[in-house]
Amino acid sequence: MIAQLRVFFDNFTLILIAVVLAATFIPAHGIGATIFQWLTNFAIALLFFLHGAKLSRQAIIAGVMHWRLHILIFACTFILFPILMLSLQPLLRPVLGDELWVGMLYLAALPGTVQSAIAFTSMARGNIPAAVCAASASSLVGILVTPFLVKWMLGADAGTTGMLEAVLRISLQLLLPFLLGHYMRRWIGGWVERNKSWLKSVDQSSILLVVYTAFSAAVIGGLWTAVPPRALLVLSVVCCVILAIVLVATTWLARGLKFNKEDEITIVFCGSKKSMATGIPMASVLFAGGAVGPAILPLMVFHQIQLMVCAVLAQKYARRCKDESAECEY
Repeated sequence: MIAQLRVFFDNFTLILIAVVLAATFIPAHGIGATIFQWLTNFAIALLFFLHGAKLSRQAIIAGVMHWRLHILIFACTFILFPILMLSLQPLLRPVLGDELWVGMLYLAALPGTVQSAIAFTSMARGNIPAAVCAASASSLVGILVTPFLVKWMLGADAGTTGMLEAVLRISLQLLLPFLLGHYMRRWIGGWVERNKSWLKSVDQSSILLVVYTAFSAAVIGGLWTAVPPRALLVLSVVCCVILAIVLVATTWLARGLKFNKEDEITIVFCGSKKSMATGIPMASVLFAGGAVGPAILPLMVFHQIQLMVCAVLAQKYARRCKDESAECEY
């Protein structure tokens, strides 16, 4: 059975499936959930610290100044997703119902993920400096843009209460470790460079922790009981279709605009993902108590699907390095 699965999936993807199953049947709860959340936060901070130590000042400046790439990622995140969702309203709203449709519109308005987008970009040997800048900026800008997009699409009153706290939290968890690692590059940069072959496991470990912690919280929160199985199946299919369309669109746009392979990887992973870490806390601000559950269910489903699909896609991109090892080295 395992041998047959390996025909379609590599070892990491099989481990990822096992983690999802573990979170479904043995979700972390109580003190265990707290411990895993701390471990996840530590792994994410370590990931950004190592990226800061690994990247040269020239590489970071090049990533920040790559304005064409950033504009395209922002356009995919905050323009392509809402336009796509609104254009599909005549088809999706009758199938999903009004409550889940509100959740789909909310999903479309959210910023992209940060930690998993960068981790997948790293696994696929993409443009990491640009990914760090694009994903972090997307998350920060989204804190301000998302409420206005929600208000525009739903005609609802989306205030900005608590947004400053979210900006500070993102800065402390992600940007501060990155800047600290880059500051210490002069002392630990050589060690990081010599040990990069096994330090890449930090990327994969952080993804596994994010998946288990997020999926456990979703299961504990009633992921499998919030809606009937048929509605959940339909929602999953819809999320798969949306993700497939966006993945094809981001790939086509990156190639059509003549970006190189490393930039294409960054555009695909940063422009096609939506953040549950940002979306769930923000939903409690933007929606009334009873509407929060249906509003975040599409996000939880989409988030799990994007992690699974992007894990396979990242491994596929990474395989090119076997024949182009010099080009793919950090």
